[in-house]
This record gives sequence, structure tokens and C-alpha cells, in this order.
Amino acid sequence: MDTLLKVYDLVLKNGWVIDPSQSLNGRFDVAIDNGRIAAISNRLPPHRAKQTVAVNNLIICPGLIDLHTHVYRGTTIFGLNADDIGINAGITTVVDQGSCGYLTFQGFKSNVVDKAQTDVRSFPLVNQGPDGKSGNAGVGIQSPELVDKEALIELAEKYPKIVRGFKVHGESGSISRWGMGVLKLARELGDKTGLPLYVHTGELFRVDEDFRPNPEDVVEKLLSYMKSGDLLAHCYSSKPDGLMGTATKVPDSVMEAVQRGVLLDLGHGLNFSFEIADRMMSQGVLPDVISSDVHGDFETPYNDSFLKYSLCGAISKLMALGLDLVSAIASVTINPARVLKAEAEIGTLQIGSRADITILELLQGDWLFHDSQGKQLGAKQKLMPVWVVRAGQLIQPNCHFLRDLNEKVG
Repeated sequence: MDTLLKVYDLVLKNGWVIDPSQSLNGRFDVAIDNGRIAAISNRLPPHRAKQTVAVNNLIICPGLIDLHTHVYRGTTIFGLNADDIGINAGITTVVDQGSCGYLTFQGFKSNVVDKAQTDVRSFPLVNQGPDGKSGNAGVGIQSPELVDKEALIELAEKYPKIVRGFKVHGESGSISRWGMGVLKLARELGDKTGLPLYVHTGELFRVDEDFRPNPEDVVEKLLSYMKSGDLLAHCYSSKPDGLMGTATKVPDSVMEAVQRGVLLDLGHGLNFSFEIADRMMSQGVLPDVISSDVHGDFETPYNDSFLKYSLCGAISKLMALGLDLVSAIASVTINPARVLKAEAEIGTLQIGSRADITILELLQGDWLFHDSQGKQLGAKQKLMPVWVVRAGQLIQPNCHFLRDLNEKVG
């Protein structure tokens, strides 16, 4: 009789399934076979499984997607190992934002994408110097003369699974030297390829003080180049030329952009502010996507000692500020999957989709979080990854870079 039973490779039993892509929120068993989601049921019919894991009191959700990371380790001095901040941080897909350009993409593919167990995608930087420098190599790379649209279009056509958009900077340093020239070319590139632009906001590069733009004008000007589906990074930045700046009310230009479909990404990084987040969230401006912007030090080669923020930490911080759990899960699963136009494969637990899953524990207690200005925030909950399933393979993450989730009150 047993020979007639359905056989699965892996069964996750009695977990709290939260899958916003299907409006699932309840107790279910999840069966995996041949690297795919095979069944989801309140109680699976009699079956056999090569491996069964009881996940009572744990959350089963689609594999987390971190839309803003820097993982070109070796070529950029600030790049991190993709699996350290991917599967070992409870994340099944990471997107590198601008660490490579058309000149260095092949090395990125062979040395990072092809070697990582984590699913790695890329938004190449639109402008890259003749020496191949990209990322934060210096303000010189922000020149419009370094944008090769045809090379980037060819890259997107040749590697459609990996290249899912383009990174560009819209901040005072580059604008003081080059105006909106790079954004104009990036817009043309996005229109030609149909791929989204991911626009950095908040001062980053050294500003030419003779031509420093008015901080309030920076955002309004860059928004004029953005269309529905494009993304604004660092939406809760503390910088004067960030989306909020020093205003108490969210600028009309930002509200209008959101209404016409421009997306907001947290992009935690070095400028995330609890004060700005609270101010904008209280006015109903919530992130569509939560990402980490994890990277090493920009000045010291391969130094990650200062890195004290993470994707799970960022989610936990926004929940402490009032974001509900289901919305938080959506912002790291189905929402970024749609940005990548990969929602049939990732960001979902639909039957037949790739079995990329994150299993989280919602811990209760008294936790202490910090923003990038050192301000503190108390919290009663945090999310910690316990397992990941990557293409059907069960993995226990080492959580090495989840340093921000280890501080308790008192």
C-alpha cells in the first residue's frame, strides 16, 4: 500500500505560512519535490517524505529577497560574500546594486553569480569609467560621458535573468558636477529596455560647493525622470537632499510620484533614520520594498567590522515603528519579485514555483535597535531566520552578519 503513496523530497509540517502573493496566513504543511513547491495543505494526505521537519511556531514564507546589496567581493573593496549575506542571513535571492557595470559584468557573473548558492541578480551601474571602476569608486565615474547605452542594452538582452534593471545616482555630489545628464541617459536606457531604474537618493559623493544644488530641488528634479515601476532608494534617508529632507510634511512631488507608481525602497544602509521613517509612515508613506544595502567599508579593503544592520534587522525595525507583519513579509517577497519580473518563480509559494523558502522565528522580548545616526528604538519583537530552503535544499543559516539582532534591553 505504501508504494502508492505520494513521495516528497521534503515536508515542512504545521508551520505558520505567510504568503502575501496568495493571501495565505495560517497553519499549513508545505511539500517540496524536485526543487519545486509540490503541495500546500492544512494537513497533507497520507504520504512519504525523504525528510520531514516540524516547524511548529515558526513562520514559513517565500524566500526573502534583498533588493539592495553589494556582493562583488574582490573587484570592489566594499563587496561582501554573496552567501554570507544571502542564504546565511535567511535570504534566498540578493540583488547587487551598481557594483558592476558593462565592463566588469563578466567577472561579476563568473566570480559571484555562477559560484554562489544564493540566487544573485544585478542592476548594473549605468556609468562606468574606462578602467572598469564602478560602485562608489569616486565622483569621476558620475560623468555622462561614461554611459554606454548600447553596451548596456546588449548586456540586458544577453543576460535577461541576471540583469533586471539599472542603478543610477540622483544626489547632490554628482548633480553639482554633471547636472541631470546621467539621469537623462538612464531614462532613455530604461525606456529602451523596459527595465526599471533604481535611483540612489541622499548625498553620497563629494559636492562641488560652487555648484551645490538646493536640497529641495534635487528630489523634485530627479523625480521628473522617473516612471511607474522605477524605484527610489533610501526612502527614509536622513540626508538634507533625501526624499524628506528637513520638512515636516512629505513633499507633494514625492506623494505625486508614489501615486503614479514610483516605488519606495528602504535601502537601510548608512543613512536610515527612525525620525524620518516615523514622520513619513505617520503620513501613510510606507516602503514598497525593504532592503538592506549591506556592504563593507568604502575606504578599508574587505572590512565588514562596522556592518551592524541586516535585512531581518531592517524588517524588525519597521515592525517596531508600526508596520504590520504581513506587509513586512510582502515587502521582502512578492513586491521585490515583481520588480524583478520573476514572481512566477520567487517571492511566492505557489504550486510549481521554485522551492525558495525562508523559515523565521518571531521572537518576543525586549530588544534594542539603532538607526544609522545612533538613535535607539525599543521593540517587543524581532524576526530571526532559522532555516532556508534554496531550490529544494534545506540549509541552516549561520547568521554571521545579523549583529543588529543580538542586543537586548538591560
